[in-house]
Amino acid sequence: MAGAGVLQQRLAELEERMRRLHNGGDPDDPFLTQASATLENLKQLSEDGRENSTFSNLVQLYAQAVLDVTYFEENQLVDEDFLEASSLQKVEQLIHVLSEPETLIKESGENEPLAVLGVELLECLYWRRGALLYMFCHTVKGRKEWLRDKMETFKKFLSEGVDYLVKMLGFRCSVNPHEELAYQDADTSRLLHEGVFSDTHLLAMMYSGEMCYWGLSYFGKGKPQLQSTDSGSNSEQHCSAQTEALDFRDTGEKMLQKYVAVCEGPLRAHEWNTRNARLILDYFKQLSS
Repeated sequence: MAGAGVLQQRLAELEERMRRLHNGGDPDDPFLTQASATLENLKQLSEDGRENSTFSNLVQLYAQAVLDVTYFEENQLVDEDFLEASSLQKVEQLIHVLSEPETLIKESGENEPLAVLGVELLECLYWRRGALLYMFCHTVKGRKEWLRDKMETFKKFLSEGVDYLVKMLGFRCSVNPHEELAYQDADTSRLLHEGVFSDTHLLAMMYSGEMCYWGLSYFGKGKPQLQSTDSGSNSEQHCSAQTEALDFRDTGEKMLQKYVAVCEGPLRAHEWNTRNARLILDYFKQLSS
């Protein structure tokens, strides 16, 4: 099977990561337990060569194990309030691990990540990286000494975080750009048209808008180049949200306008808070006036 050797190497690395976490934490943690079960299933399928052990199935199991293991580690970081001495390195490591399923697919020469993983797993991998960078930046922006020494890292994380979230919001538009036409309910059609398929999609809009606001607050109207977070799929060619360079004001305004329109429109009965989003939009307007 193409990519089998690459997968076995990644599997061994993830198992070693699991062993370290078991030794240093709670072995009964539900996410570690779930990750262990997924890894065991993955090992059996890859070794037995069953009919259903296709490359796509194996990589999907691997991606799920990665999500479970890193979720445990992310919770530790949040519980510790992103310790100043060690959290930067851990965040960088987690971003790397969460990128491994896509890297594996590229190295194997197989299909695009979207075709192999499916839209839900790929969205989750991008959401988790974007949300992790959001939480980290939200914490460290209040640490003046840290920012003074790590301003370029902060800028890089903001740019990458927005990029992950914007791309996460764009994957479904390439899968079925006319999906909303299947619904007669006007509110449901509006939600799908705006790319809102879950609460997570709404949060991604708000988080990316906030990060753009932080970027403008600290770095002005500059357009930092996006880092290499491309999934290898062609979805960005079909979605207007994809650009070669990130304009914090333009991107933030688009995300928050969608957020406000959805929360005060189809989701008005659910009482999503739009106060902060409107304050940031007012700030963006002041910059462009």
